[in-house]
Amino acid sequence: MPGRGQRDGSSHKPKLRRIKAKHQRKRVMRAKDPVLAVFMWGVQHTVNEVLASAETSLLLPEDFKAYSKIRVENQYFNKENLPGHFKFKEYCPRVFHDLRKRFSVDDSDFMMSLIEQPPRYMENPGRSGAKLFVSYNRKLVIKSITSEEVALVHQILQPYHAHAVTTEGKTLLPHYLGMYRLTVNNTETYWIVMRNVLSSSVTIHRKFDLKGSTVDRAATHKEKAKENPTLKDNDFLCTGERIVIGENRTTFISQLSADVQFLQGLNIMDYSLLVGIHDPSISSCGEVKENNDQESDEEEYEDMEHGDSRNVSSDELEVPHSPSSATGHSSDVCA
Repeated sequence: MPGRGQRDGSSHKPKLRRIKAKHQRKRVMRAKDPVLAVFMWGVQHTVNEVLASAETSLLLPEDFKAYSKIRVENQYFNKENLPGHFKFKEYCPRVFHDLRKRFSVDDSDFMMSLIEQPPRYMENPGRSGAKLFVSYNRKLVIKSITSEEVALVHQILQPYHAHAVTTEGKTLLPHYLGMYRLTVNNTETYWIVMRNVLSSSVTIHRKFDLKGSTVDRAATHKEKAKENPTLKDNDFLCTGERIVIGENRTTFISQLSADVQFLQGLNIMDYSLLVGIHDPSISSCGEVKENNDQESDEEEYEDMEHGDSRNVSSDELEVPHSPSSATGHSSDVCA
């Protein structure tokens, strides 16, 4: 028997260690709009799938008809931020992944631009009534489209990709980066993501949507009353200014001609050149707001859906010595 003061080994109780549980960190898609929350969740899911898959250098014809789809039922983990039932579909994931590479858009940067903070709704509705959002860093634009427009994108996607390859990603046409279908509360919506055609790094003080025509090509009084209106051809002629492209003129005109020929080959005639002007003298005087406070106009994206874009500095503008550059337009056009 054990002596006095000794304890039976069988009755010895092991010392307990207290361990503090650590919960797995998960990114929560916080957006008040359930459709926007599902969009953010879906973009993260599909981009992560692309990053985890094997890289291939050759696209096949079936890639232009492919899609990836996920259906979520009774989702309770994040029920305060996501609906319990939804579906998310990405069209042609490998094609848009390749387009992002051609346009020098990193997949991770693309994803974080859309999920780091909820995209911001753009207040100015265009003629189509489409909804428009801009990413928090103003690099990307998200536009709602119709099922007919989805079919049109599928129709032109293969030649559009070939044009992006031929031009080495330097096309002035809108850079389409992803297309999706969301089903929330039994309602389907379609969305396309494109690069912001205007610079996100400097303030754009003036915008012109130019078609090369003077017929009904003046901004309305309602448009001109906006803080940063999108002006048109007759408005540009009335300024008496010219755009001086300089050393890049040959390259720019060549690219512009190639883009126009591409659109002509697709029998698309409703396109325009969007010119954004940054005035360093205004910025240096501190007379403008931060670039992130600029309001964008959906009309510029609506008109630019099959168009070109160009950002210029006011240093690239010149006022002609003779008013003859605006001949053929009566003075009442400039009133």
